[in-house]
Amino acid sequence: MTGFNLEETRNLALGTLAVGVAALLPVFDQGFYLAICVNIMLYAALCTAWSLFSGPTHLVSLATAAFYGLGTYSVGLGIDTLPYPVLVAIAAASGAVLAGLVGAMTLRISGVYFVIFTFGLAEFVRQVVTWLQTKFATAIGLYVFTDITESQIYWMLLALTAAVFLTGFLIARSTLGFALQIIGNDETVARHVGIDTARAKIVLFMISGAFIAIAGAIMAPRYSYIEPPSAFNPMISFLVVIMALLGGTRRLWGPLVGVIPFTIMMDFVSSRFPNHTMIVVGLAFLVIVYLIPNGVTGLIENARARMKGADTVAREKTA
Repeated sequence: MTGFNLEETRNLALGTLAVGVAALLPVFDQGFYLAICVNIMLYAALCTAWSLFSGPTHLVSLATAAFYGLGTYSVGLGIDTLPYPVLVAIAAASGAVLAGLVGAMTLRISGVYFVIFTFGLAEFVRQVVTWLQTKFATAIGLYVFTDITESQIYWMLLALTAAVFLTGFLIARSTLGFALQIIGNDETVARHVGIDTARAKIVLFMISGAFIAIAGAIMAPRYSYIEPPSAFNPMISFLVVIMALLGGTRRLWGPLVGVIPFTIMMDFVSSRFPNHTMIVVGLAFLVIVYLIPNGVTGLIENARARMKGADTVAREKTA
């Protein structure tokens, strides 16, 4: 790995500045804007972590709810006996282990079969947790009482998002990132040139699962009461996919372009039309798939390419 070039150094500086500015939000507001920014930061972390795996491999995972719920339950089960940082570490390890097991079982699965399997995984984990709590506990849910404030949750999510971005940036510059680019373009070619495609995908899926589980652990104190339907809510998986695809997965920062407007829109719809959120989600998915399959960042890149091509043609004519 070589040193950072000028563009990479500039991007890191801009990213650091953006994180510093975003960290000041709780200083100016402790009400509505902080609450909605917590949601934005949550989905920024989830979508970016999801894109770490699904972006380069082009495999659409609907297992986000499984990792997220595992993280929330890691905190709910141990909040009375273990320090919170330890529970967050346990959540990360649990998410990574689950992702590793899933990756090992789905190496030969691709396309729609992978999507169905990961969606079924989230539902399976939810049913198992529900059965265990019904069988061995006195209640289905768990209470999470801590002194962690909304501001602290926001700062932790901001730090997590920054960590995901930094991890993605370093992976892109590593041999693993190069291997994933080849796998995304043509996995058969990747195998022929000696790349261990199975290992690369498992490692990346484990990293993604660990980050998503950490996000669930960070959000657990906000819920106060955790139960399987909310912790393993499949809507989380669908929203992450929609937001990431809306922004685009060609660039690491692409999902942010979809997260901010879509989170604000969903907050508006859920507060004024609570019975129509699924309709909005379904329509949004159809619009994205048919009209902007490469996301907003894809549209921007295509527009830049056309402008560059037109400029080149104009120079050739004047030469």
